[in-house]
Amino acid sequence: MNSDTGVNLPALRNHNAALVLDLLRTAGEEGASRLELADRTGLTPQAVSKITARLREEGLVAEAGYRASTGGKPRTVLRLVTGAAHAVGLHLDRDELTAVLVDLSGVIVAANVVPLDLGAGAEVVMEVAAGEVAALTSRPLLGVGVAMPGPLDHAAGVPHRVTGFPEWDGFPLRDALARRLGLPVVLDKDTNAAALSIALSGAGGDSFGYLHLGTGLGAGLVLGGAVYRGARTGAGEFGHQTVQLDGPACGCGGRGCLEALCLAAVARGDLDEAAGVLGAGAANLVKLLDIDRVLLGGRVVAGAAEPFVRGVRAVLAERAERAGEAPVPVALADGSPDPVAEGAAQLVLAPVFGR
Repeated sequence: MNSDTGVNLPALRNHNAALVLDLLRTAGEEGASRLELADRTGLTPQAVSKITARLREEGLVAEAGYRASTGGKPRTVLRLVTGAAHAVGLHLDRDELTAVLVDLSGVIVAANVVPLDLGAGAEVVMEVAAGEVAALTSRPLLGVGVAMPGPLDHAAGVPHRVTGFPEWDGFPLRDALARRLGLPVVLDKDTNAAALSIALSGAGGDSFGYLHLGTGLGAGLVLGGAVYRGARTGAGEFGHQTVQLDGPACGCGGRGCLEALCLAAVARGDLDEAAGVLGAGAANLVKLLDIDRVLLGGRVVAGAAEPFVRGVRAVLAERAERAGEAPVPVALADGSPDPVAEGAAQLVLAPVFGR
């Protein structure tokens, strides 16, 4: 894939243009007039006219009829052209790759899942990833978001010692894949991507922890309405908190990690024990960060949602009762079939709208 697949959208580099685009995306089919956009953004009508003219030239905005005015001539309604550009989100899991194509409104318009061996080597993984990007679309792409297990450096686009796959440590995945695709690439942890997707949907509120139980166990944190990554993208390594000092060895090199205990219980088919272990970790998280809500997701949870929601909720309720506090709500992270892949696409799309 070469750079011709990308789109050059200079208007998107403007903060005020992002405000206008975000309002038009929120307005949906109803659209908005230039006067309404000026009123909601605080920009002058002249500034809005210039911005929307550029956005129309870029093909991102189109006129869509007229709206009656309280005085004078009818107002022209503008709408976001949702199919003008897209982003691809890739979820690199330990054993499969999920790819989604998302339009400017955030709607998934195509998706695919293929087997993947994350330990097969960077070149093999990038080849599979590039093939899925090419297969999804020949339409203009803003870029590709990639989400994978951590730890990793979001700012540098470099994985560290991924649990079970230390060979990824230091590989410049973001830049190497960008060169191969000829497109901008953003890299983040799988749990951060999922948390971003949930936060943008408004489902989690301003302060929540998303606990993802699949081939591993991690957390995405949203504090004060923003994804919290930490100074080195190390926040949310939830599965590697030690909860049993003399516990079994974990792939991270530690012992008695929450992930090792939880996955061992899942492997034995003891979902009640797994849920109890997960609940203990969730209770620690609630006490540490004072979050408002705990959301559960991932393949293991999706396959047995009721016992996990019930089990985690029971642990939090018991801890809260002992402390004389109201329990923090626990719920399934509903919505996208793969919030990680969707969130990976939003790593590209959200900045376009000033998010």
